[in-house]
Amino acid sequence: MTNAAPALRLSGLSVAYGEVNVLAALDLELGAGEVMALLGSSGSGKTTLLHTVAGFIEPDSGVVTIGDRVVAGPGHWVAPEDRRVGLVFQGAALWPHLTVLDTVAYPLRRRGTSKAHARKEAGALLERLGLSPLADRLPAQLSGGEQQRVGLARALARDPALFLFDEPTAHLDTHLRSVVLEEIARRREALGAAALYATHNAAEALAIADRIAVLRRGRLVQVGTPQELYERPVDVETARLTGPASFLDASSPSGAGAGDVFGAGVGAAAGAAGGHVLVRPDWVRLEGHVQGVVETVRYRGPHTDHVISVPGGRLLATSPGPPLLRAGESVGVTVTQCWPIPVAPGPGPAAGAVPTPSRAGSRAGSPAEDGQLPLDCEKADTDASAVPVRRHL
Repeated sequence: MTNAAPALRLSGLSVAYGEVNVLAALDLELGAGEVMALLGSSGSGKTTLLHTVAGFIEPDSGVVTIGDRVVAGPGHWVAPEDRRVGLVFQGAALWPHLTVLDTVAYPLRRRGTSKAHARKEAGALLERLGLSPLADRLPAQLSGGEQQRVGLARALARDPALFLFDEPTAHLDTHLRSVVLEEIARRREALGAAALYATHNAAEALAIADRIAVLRRGRLVQVGTPQELYERPVDVETARLTGPASFLDASSPSGAGAGDVFGAGVGAAAGAAGGHVLVRPDWVRLEGHVQGVVETVRYRGPHTDHVISVPGGRLLATSPGPPLLRAGESVGVTVTQCWPIPVAPGPGPAAGAVPTPSRAGSRAGSPAEDGQLPLDCEKADTDASAVPVRRHL
């Protein structure tokens, strides 16, 4: 364990635009060298939070502390240029009249470095990033991926103690997104700086974060590790945000619910959640004694998605490679793991349309915080109040 001061601490942070509360009494701490993803849908408050930390927005209440220095709070205000943060915007936000070299040299000039020395340091940084051939170009002469890499170089030139990333890959194609993400991870790690990374993409959060904070309508819903959030989301909305999700009704009074068919493990989980359980695609095997009917098949390249109608709902199951089944076929399935969801998901496909898993953890009063683990749905457990144990390392 380290005794280093947190890289960032937010205490009771609130921001309002007129009568609209955008951030509501947030408390959050980012450890030294830690990468935390802010995961939330559009309008959740991610950009406002980053801009408040950066100093572009003054909070209505609360305290922002970077390292051991209070930068915003009652009686305290530190200008953005004096906060030692490097902000990479969703759009590259490059000055149209400055070349790449002068753009990267600008933060150095702001620190009082001479023009010649700033350009020399900027040139060395561009060389390390493989951007030297672009040094004399203007932003209009760059591709979207090149502009984002220049924006990253400009942030690096500040020698920041804290990186703030505001969906920097949102407008990039798949290949460029992976290139920029890899570059961000490599450069941040080399500097040892902490980072707060805002995204609505669970796959990105999984790829870069040590922990994830789920933000919804200006409030923190869940904070924790990737496994905690993926396996133990606090509610239906978080489950759908963090990965493909199916929901089974295991409480059917007709006797045809998932608990009756899939076993007491599902029934025990449902009993803890008012009758519904979460099932991820990787918790489903395309073999077993429970019979279902394939409704749809979607080939994704590396894997194929199958939506299967079963007692209690519809399951999304995946198999590697091309399709194994066709729509209309019968198939046996096994649910190996599940998690109680406290709010019924309502009608609609059980297979969530949200892509790829993510990370986060618990909030006060959530099942995860109470010490529960995902249930082993293959094991009979006649006591619905018991918590079967299944750990995934």
